[in-house]
Amino acid sequence: MKSSKIKLMMFSALSIGSVTFAQSTDATTEKTSTVAEVDSAAIVAANKKRAAEEKAKLPKPYNATENAEAKIAELVKKAKAENKNIILQAGGNWCIWCLRFNNFVQTTSELKEVVDENYLYYHLNYSPENKNEKVFAKYDNPGAKFGYPVFVVLDQDGKMIHTQDSAVLEEGKGYSKEKVKEFFEKWVPKS
Repeated sequence: MKSSKIKLMMFSALSIGSVTFAQSTDATTEKTSTVAEVDSAAIVAANKKRAAEEKAKLPKPYNATENAEAKIAELVKKAKAENKNIILQAGGNWCIWCLRFNNFVQTTSELKEVVDENYLYYHLNYSPENKNEKVFAKYDNPGAKFGYPVFVVLDQDGKMIHTQDSAVLEEGKGYSKEKVKEFFEKWVPKS
């Protein structure tokens, strides 16, 4: 009987210890989760701040007030005369990846040279102020499929010959010079 009482007391002590440990672990996990959520929110806020600072420094090539349909028609006439194709870089000044791509091409001489020799380049605006719905519909609404930026390549007659998702041109936190150059070289005018 004494042995049974001792076993019962030991079992009770172990059970109480387990409950106390479980409660302690739950409290620790809850504190850890709260700390992780705060850290995560701080990281997100810091990233947003860095992105806003970067965006403020980059050139803003998109013009929300421009008549894109008229501009593209003008570019088609010019493309024929100059034996060039046209690249429409669709996006907006709100889009950091759009601004990064533009800056990347403009500041990478090897890429800028390929573009300047073979293309007329136009930044087709998509923004709350001007969604250019008619123009985007003409090119199968590529932004809805791929996001922004997205590229539409037109031949000298203004016919769409390719749509390029920008995600495949990325590398790390930017763009790959080799992938972008390959894209540009693939769609040069055939003459």
